[in-house]
Amino acid sequence: MKNQGSVNFWKILSAILAVVVLLLWHAPAATVKAANDGIEYQASGGIATLYAMDPITQSLCFADGRSGHVFQDYQVKNRCSDLDFNTYKEAGFSAGVEGGRLGNIIDLGDSKELSRRYGYQETGDRGQGFASLNLQGGKVVVLKDYKSISMQPLAENALLFQEGKSGASVPVALGHIYVVRLTDHWDKNFQRLVKFMVLAYSPGQSVTIRWQML
Repeated sequence: MKNQGSVNFWKILSAILAVVVLLLWHAPAATVKAANDGIEYQASGGIATLYAMDPITQSLCFADGRSGHVFQDYQVKNRCSDLDFNTYKEAGFSAGVEGGRLGNIIDLGDSKELSRRYGYQETGDRGQGFASLNLQGGKVVVLKDYKSISMQPLAENALLFQEGKSGASVPVALGHIYVVRLTDHWDKNFQRLVKFMVLAYSPGQSVTIRWQML
């Protein structure tokens, strides 16, 4: 009887484990199905590479972190192009390139230049200035003191928050940090603020950036 009970116990346990494995196995399929059912996903940042010669990945949508163009009906169509590389300005970034969108894009220089102008001390990883850029009280601020974690407003706020223009452009520079503000001529409530830095750059070919919503 003791052996029979032990056998039954292991049978029950095996059945339970089989059900758990089955549920876990099907979980990813349910997620994929949801994504294909038109559910919109938002991104807050990441790393993206834009390719000058590729009709799809030459632009980037900050709303979801995907390419700005798509192939549809045997054509290249715009989907959401918040940042363009090399199309409207050779060797440059452009913002405000679709519909009623307007852009302001500011080059803050590299991490050393940024820390020198604002007087804070960078650490060895060179990322504190970029990490500190955030939105406070309707203005973009940057690190003032690392130890006290105090902030100071960007002097470039006046330029960043002035009325944007169609096709605002700046040159691409390796290691430089940028802030971009997108507004819309028709939708006065729309605003999108993003910081990004250039990680790798091959002129005329590609640029890789790390970006994050503000």
